[in-house]
Amino acid sequence: MLKGIPKIISPDLMKVLMEMGHGDEIVLADGNFPAASCASTLVRCDGHSVSELLEAILKLFPLDSYSEKPVTLMKVVEGDPTIPSIWEDFSETIQKYNQNHSSFEMVERFEFYERSKDAYAIVATGESALYANIILKKGVVVDE
Repeated sequence: MLKGIPKIISPDLMKVLMEMGHGDEIVLADGNFPAASCASTLVRCDGHSVSELLEAILKLFPLDSYSEKPVTLMKVVEGDPTIPSIWEDFSETIQKYNQNHSSFEMVERFEFYERSKDAYAIVATGESALYANIILKKGVVVDE
């Protein structure tokens, strides 16, 4: 264990976050997402929610300030009555670590799957909320 690293961040996830460079993307996937079939690098975080992982990751992970929308969500499929309340949690957490956050990029389901195949890694969670998939684009670390 190390000081200052959230306990939910496994050694495998820390390695992935450290390896990623500016512009690389990571997917935090809910329990229904086809993570294993889409991922070139798969990190298992079963038993954890996307919201708690998002909170832990954003303590360490800068979002890309050069992108208009460095955070992407999967659109609700047309005709599906689901209203993803988890998106409000995501927005609050992102705003906490990135005051410039104003809105999400919204991507159609199959387009989201295809984009996920190009992500640096996919983190498979035990999240049960529907449409709780999120893509984060890594920014640069600036010495303060």
